[in-house]
Amino acid sequence: MTLFLSGGLLSACGNSTDQSAKDRSSKVTTASHSTKTTSRASMANSHQKQAVVHAKKAAKHHTSSILKRLVYYTDKESAGPTDNYYWVNGKAHLTGFSDLKAGDYHFTNDGQGRSATARAVLTYSEYRASQGSRQGDPLAPPAWPEDNPRVAINFSLTGRTYHGYLYNRSHSIADSLLGKKSYASEYNFTTGTRPQNVGANQDGGMRYAEETAENYWLNHPGTSQTISYETTPIYKGDENLPRGSVVNIKSSDDAINTEIVVINSVEGIKIDYNDGSSNAKPISNSSSRRQTRPSSSYASHRNDNVTRSTVKQHVSGYTKDGQWTVAASGMVFVSDSHKYYSRVINPGNYQYMSISQANANGATRAIRGNQYAQP
Repeated sequence: MTLFLSGGLLSACGNSTDQSAKDRSSKVTTASHSTKTTSRASMANSHQKQAVVHAKKAAKHHTSSILKRLVYYTDKESAGPTDNYYWVNGKAHLTGFSDLKAGDYHFTNDGQGRSATARAVLTYSEYRASQGSRQGDPLAPPAWPEDNPRVAINFSLTGRTYHGYLYNRSHSIADSLLGKKSYASEYNFTTGTRPQNVGANQDGGMRYAEETAENYWLNHPGTSQTISYETTPIYKGDENLPRGSVVNIKSSDDAINTEIVVINSVEGIKIDYNDGSSNAKPISNSSSRRQTRPSSSYASHRNDNVTRSTVKQHVSGYTKDGQWTVAASGMVFVSDSHKYYSRVINPGNYQYMSISQANANGATRAIRGNQYAQP
C-alpha cells in the first residue's frame, strides 16, 4: 500500500486486486459455513428419519411376536403361561400420547371397521367418580356375534367351572378407570370371552391390567399424578374377533411401567375368530344351577339400595328379587377370588356362608360389582 499527500490531506491508496481477493475469500468462507450447516442439518434429518423407520420396524416386530404367541395359545385353547389368560411382557410401549393431556381419551378403529387402539390419560378424580355405580351400559362392539350361548368353562387354575355367557362386551379401558367416558364409543369394546375379561379367578385377563391401575390409585389417594393407559386389540389377518389385547400402562411418576398381554381364548372351547361361533355345548339355566360354581364378574358396582318391586321368593336361606338372588341378613356369596357379594345372578357360582365365616376364611367384601354380582 502507498501513502501520499494530496491537497494537504493524507490519503491511502490500496491495491484493488487485494480487496477483491478478500471479498472472494469472505464469500467462500460464508458459503463454506452455510454448506457445513446445511450438511449437518441434512445429516440430523436423515438420522431422525432412520430412527423413525427403525422404531416402526421394531414396533412391527414386537407386535408380530406377540401375535404369534397369541395365535399359539388361542389355537391350543389355552389360558397361557399364567393359566389366568394374561402374561406380563416387560415395560410399556406407549405411542400417540403427545397430544393428550390429563382427562383426555381417544378411541380408534382400523380400516376394516374393527376396534383398534384406545388411549386415555387417567386421573384419580375419574377413578373416584366411577366408584359406587356402573357409569353406563356396555356397547356392542363391531362384529358382535349373533349367538352368545351359555356355556360351562372348566378352569385348570382354580379347578372350578364357570357357567354363563361365553362372550362379554369387554372394555378396552374400563368403567372403573374412565367412568362415563368409557361408554363414549363402540370402539372401546371388543368381543372378549368370559375369561379374557376376568381370567380364571376373577383377577386375571383384562381385570389384571385394570387392577394394576386401580391399585396405584388406592396406594396414592388424591394424587395429581396421571396414568397413560393404552389398549390395542390384536387380530390375525382379517379376522373380526381379536386373538387378544396388549395393554400398556405407565404412571407419570414411573411407579407403573408395564405391558400386559391378554389372551382371548377359552379352555376346552374352539372359537372361530371370524364370526364368534364355537364348538361349545350350550347349557340351560337350570343345569347351570346344579353345576359347580365359577368365577364371578367384576366392574363398577351398583348401589345396593335397589327398589324391590318384584315378588320375592324364599330359596334355601336367601331370596329372589327378579333375576337377582339376595343373601339373607348376615350372609354373603363368596367368589373363587375370595370376594363376597350380597346379590348375585347365579348363586351356584359362589359359596354361600355367613359374613363372619367369610372373614375368617380370608375373604373380603368386593369393592366393585357388575351385571352378575353386587357388593
